[in-house]
Amino acid sequence: MATFTIPFDTIRNTEVSSVGGKNASLGEMRHELTPLGIQIPDGFATTAEAFRDFLAQNDLSEKLTNQLQKLDTRQLSNLAEIGSACRSLIASGSFPERMKQDFISAYRRLSQGEPISVAVRSSATAEDLPTASFAGQHDSFLNIQGEESLIAAIHRCYVSLFNDRAIKYRIDNGFDHMQVYLSVGVQRMVRSDLGSAGVIFSIDPETGFENVIYLTSAWGLGENVVQGAVNPDEFYAFKPFIGKKGISSLIYKKMGEKAHKMVYSSGGEKSVVNIKTSPAEQNSFSLNPQEVAKLAAWSLRIEQHYGLPMDIEWAKDGLTSELFIVQARPETVHGQKKDITIKEYKLHEKVPPLTKGKAVGTAIASGPVCIVKSLADSGKVKDGDIIVADITNPDWNAMLRRAISIVTNKGGRTSHASIVARELGIHAVVGTGDATEKLKDGQMVTVSCIEGDEGMVYDGKLDWSEREVNLGVMEPTATKPMFILADPFKAFRLSFYPNEGVGLLRMEFIITNTIRIHPMALVNYAMLPEGNDKRAIAAITQHYGDKKRYFVETLSEHLAIVAAAFYPKDVIIRMSDFKTNEYAQLIGGKSFEPEEENPMLGFRGASRYYNERYREGFGLECEAVRVLRDELGFTNVKVMIPFCRTVEEGRRVLEVMADFGLERGKNGLEVYVMAEIPSNVVLAEAFSEIFDGFSIGSNDLTQLTLGIDRDSAIVADLFDENNEAVKRMLASVIRTAKERGRKIGLCGQAPSDHPAFAQFLVEQGIDSISFNPDALLKGIENIRHAES
Repeated sequence: MATFTIPFDTIRNTEVSSVGGKNASLGEMRHELTPLGIQIPDGFATTAEAFRDFLAQNDLSEKLTNQLQKLDTRQLSNLAEIGSACRSLIASGSFPERMKQDFISAYRRLSQGEPISVAVRSSATAEDLPTASFAGQHDSFLNIQGEESLIAAIHRCYVSLFNDRAIKYRIDNGFDHMQVYLSVGVQRMVRSDLGSAGVIFSIDPETGFENVIYLTSAWGLGENVVQGAVNPDEFYAFKPFIGKKGISSLIYKKMGEKAHKMVYSSGGEKSVVNIKTSPAEQNSFSLNPQEVAKLAAWSLRIEQHYGLPMDIEWAKDGLTSELFIVQARPETVHGQKKDITIKEYKLHEKVPPLTKGKAVGTAIASGPVCIVKSLADSGKVKDGDIIVADITNPDWNAMLRRAISIVTNKGGRTSHASIVARELGIHAVVGTGDATEKLKDGQMVTVSCIEGDEGMVYDGKLDWSEREVNLGVMEPTATKPMFILADPFKAFRLSFYPNEGVGLLRMEFIITNTIRIHPMALVNYAMLPEGNDKRAIAAITQHYGDKKRYFVETLSEHLAIVAAAFYPKDVIIRMSDFKTNEYAQLIGGKSFEPEEENPMLGFRGASRYYNERYREGFGLECEAVRVLRDELGFTNVKVMIPFCRTVEEGRRVLEVMADFGLERGKNGLEVYVMAEIPSNVVLAEAFSEIFDGFSIGSNDLTQLTLGIDRDSAIVADLFDENNEAVKRMLASVIRTAKERGRKIGLCGQAPSDHPAFAQFLVEQGIDSISFNPDALLKGIENIRHAES
């Protein structure tokens, strides 16, 4: 006798042909992962056999086949007509009585005599495979209550097997329409309408970096996050530290706008409805750190069980505060990639962006804007257009294939637009907030996603270049190639390059671009005079009662992204090295910075750290690094002190650091000093007594050795690292460091530009050379040539 329903508890992952990928995965998790403490809502699946029996009892197979044979599979010119005819055929059918009673009996067993709400989700037998997700192709229905409503929802799921988008997807992926059957999952609803929900990727969805778990969250039912209808909260957890005692695996968080939430409808035809979130909800995280940690641990368990990167949906019950996993499927983009070749882009023009949002992918493209409001605009989209929309939805998949890029007002990195862009191999900018207002139909724009976390849309066709880079296995060199980095959000992608870590992480970039406020203005916030600066600081730090915590948390989290990307390799963080005129540009900075005739040689580097003008600001930098090492566990981080003029000054800085809880030697902390002043070279032996290593700043050392201002157009041509005086300085400090058993590296452009300079450094026995990302591969080539 035919089997029409199967309880989740008895389903295994091998039964995709019977219950589809989604339901097979839910059953597998119920059986294998519930004993490990992972909560999966109970439910049952209707079978593929039930669907086939439905077709047979209603004599539909031949009729559907006849319709599909008329389909123009090349141009899809009659897709809407054929799809509509197929859906009408399915809708005209009815369930045999025995099948209907089987569905109702399974629902009654699930409800145990109590009124319950269920989610009714389509699960095709070719769905959630590692190579084809079918994500969003078929319909799902939430908050279904009562037996008749359940039967109607299952019928509507059957109809959705022939959605236009699903037909197109099967054609594109080589599936026979009549060999894909529909199972339906009926699952207890989690009351996330009163709580929160979202999506988790067990790897970084942009780069495929495997050591982090990326989690998104918003208030209400999870459909808004999946569809990209809201800009959600974002979190990164670091896999190697999950479950590690005394260490937080949550390394980064960002609050999303969360403008709406989907909740149960109180009446009418719709079972769910979107409402505005309150200001309190918009200004608070929809998950606490303990909940993020639990979901991250569950996600890691799920990934380990399947042996694949996973795309997971979760929900939090607002009544009980319990967390649940409601779906898990293989991640279909990076999980399949074995590429060792990437494409690098370089933008040759710098203009203000028209709008910006979250970057999806790493590419640049130019083309005309095509603003799409609904599926009715499909006819106006041409090959090579840049589709601009409020949000996208699965019905649009056919037209999205014509686009070279996608830009949306709403959504995050787990939204429909983001997932489709990755699957199509194009880039997108999501969550701009205003793209449909700022951009016009037919306007030529350039969409760039090479600036790290942010994606930019520029007016006109800008000039850029691109090149293929082979990242195949490279033989290691004795001299370590390391990175000079500023933007943390490029770190995951750059970690795939051949490297031995980060020789110089510039803290100033994070302070300028993300924190934006002078540290001393945060220390002295209560005493600031009323005015524009104080109002700006209040707005930026609105979620922090203690304004200093804003600086510490923001800095430590951004540093943690880099530390995680290269863990367990060294990441050497240079404490802030602004000049007074640069510090003054920060919000509130003018009140705390003196005016100097020559800031390059003035109040900068080490001299600031123990001076009362900046000591407390330096304390915030120290606290951020202490959190990074002691609370987040990144002991691969080392600290570097810039522009340290004298040995005594070095001692004073180390004392101040210890006062602020960042003590050299404690928890293995190593402190390096920049060798960029002639005194660092002349007194290298004495500096090596108090510091663990040196990093040569070749630009400043060359300027100060030759007495040249390289920014002066008149004498700039005299600036030359190959000058004999400079090379003697370099040889001297390298020799002393080696004799004293101290590590020494160099940060600068010259070793990649000039093979002879790389040869000289290698001959002196330097330990490492750090390069800007675009110069790394050329630099390694020069090192290898020198060593050979």
